[in-house]
Amino acid sequence: MAIAASPYTEKTDEQRAITEMVRQFADEQILPNAEHYDREDSFPDPIVEQMKELGLFGVTIPEEYGGMGLDLTTYAMIVEELSRGWISISGIVNTHFIGSYLLMKFGTEEQRQKYLPRMATGEIRAAFSLSEPELGSDVQAIKTKAVKLEDGSYEINGQKMWVTNGLLSTLVFVLVKTDPEAEPRHRGFTCFIAEKEPGVSENTGAFAGLNVPPKIKKLGYKGVESTELVFDGYRCPAENILGGEAGGLNKGFAQMMDALEVGRVNVAARGVGIAQRALELGLRYAQERKTFGKPIAEHQAIQFKLADMATQVEAARLLTMRAAHLKDAGERSDLEAGMAKLFASEAGRFCVEECLRIHGGYGYSKEYEIERLYRDAPLLLIGEGTSEIQRMVIGRKLLQRHKI
Repeated sequence: MAIAASPYTEKTDEQRAITEMVRQFADEQILPNAEHYDREDSFPDPIVEQMKELGLFGVTIPEEYGGMGLDLTTYAMIVEELSRGWISISGIVNTHFIGSYLLMKFGTEEQRQKYLPRMATGEIRAAFSLSEPELGSDVQAIKTKAVKLEDGSYEINGQKMWVTNGLLSTLVFVLVKTDPEAEPRHRGFTCFIAEKEPGVSENTGAFAGLNVPPKIKKLGYKGVESTELVFDGYRCPAENILGGEAGGLNKGFAQMMDALEVGRVNVAARGVGIAQRALELGLRYAQERKTFGKPIAEHQAIQFKLADMATQVEAARLLTMRAAHLKDAGERSDLEAGMAKLFASEAGRFCVEECLRIHGGYGYSKEYEIERLYRDAPLLLIGEGTSEIQRMVIGRKLLQRHKI
C-alpha cells in the first residue's frame, strides 16, 4: 500500500539534486573533519572554500546578483544537511543568509548592487548583531546608540555580544538606538550596515572604532567564532542605513524582527539536522553493540527510544518545512516559525540525549561522535530566541489570530 507523500517534504527534482549534493559534501568533507576542528576550535577554512565553490553562500540571492535564487524551503533543506554534518558549518552560513535577506527585502538598489554579488560568491561574509551584555531577550533594551554628526554621518558607540562570524565577517548588520525618546521604544531603532576589515581585531582607517575582542570560549559550537563587538566612535555613513536614511531611519526593529522569522526557520532546520544525525548514530550503534547475547536493538527499551527519536525527527521536519512554505508563499508565518523553532530545537536536544543513552558509557567518550553533538545541541535552545521566548511568541500570536 503506497503512502502519500507530504506536500511539505516532497522535493522537486532541483531540490532533490541539490540536497543530495550537499549530503554527499557533508559525508565526504564535513563529517570526517568535524572532530578535528571541534577539538582545535579552529575555523574550517578548507571546508568553507569548498562551500564557496558549490555556491552555498548565494543560495537565496537572486540570479541577477550572482546567486542561485532559491527559496527558503530549499535553503532549509540545505541547512538540515549541513547541520547533520556539523551545526557550526550551518552557523557560518546562517548569519550570512540573514544579512542577504535583509538586503534583498529592505536594502536600496545601490546597497544590493554594492554587496550582494560579492556575498553570493562568499568573497565577503555577513554577520548580524542584536544582543548586548545586559539585555538578554529584551531587544528593546538596546543601549548601543548612533548619533548624527554635522557631516551627515553617524557615530556609533556601544557593545554587542554573541556575534557569530564577528571576526571574519566584512559586514555586520547591527541594530542600534537612534531616537532615545521614541515611544514605544521599538520605533527608535535603526539597522546599520557596518563595514569592517575581516579577521582584524582592531580596525583602523575608515573602519576605526570597531574592535573585536578575543572570541568567546564555549561549551560547543566550536570552529565558528562567537565574539563581542565594541563600537567606540565608529563612523558610519548615512547611506549605510539599511534602506537608506529616508527609508530606513528608525525602521530597524521591524526589519530585524522580520529577519528573525526566517532565522527561526533556519535554526529549526539545524535542529532537524542534528536530530537526524543522532538518530543515524543511535540506529547504527544499537545494531552493532551486543549485551546479554544479542544486539541491544533487539531490546524493547532501545526500540522505544529509537521510535521516539524517529517520530520527533519527522514531526520537526514537517513543522520546519511548513513554516518555510508559508514564508515562500508570502503568508504570515511568525506563529509557524516560532512553533518550528521551539519543537525542532527541543527535538534536537531530545534525540541527542537519547542517542547518548543508547551509547551508554561510550557516549561520554570523545572517541564517539555523539559526545560532540551532546555539546552542540543546547545552543539551538538559546539562539534566535529561547524556548521560553518562543512559547511567549506562540501564545501571543495564537490570541491575536483567534481573538473573540
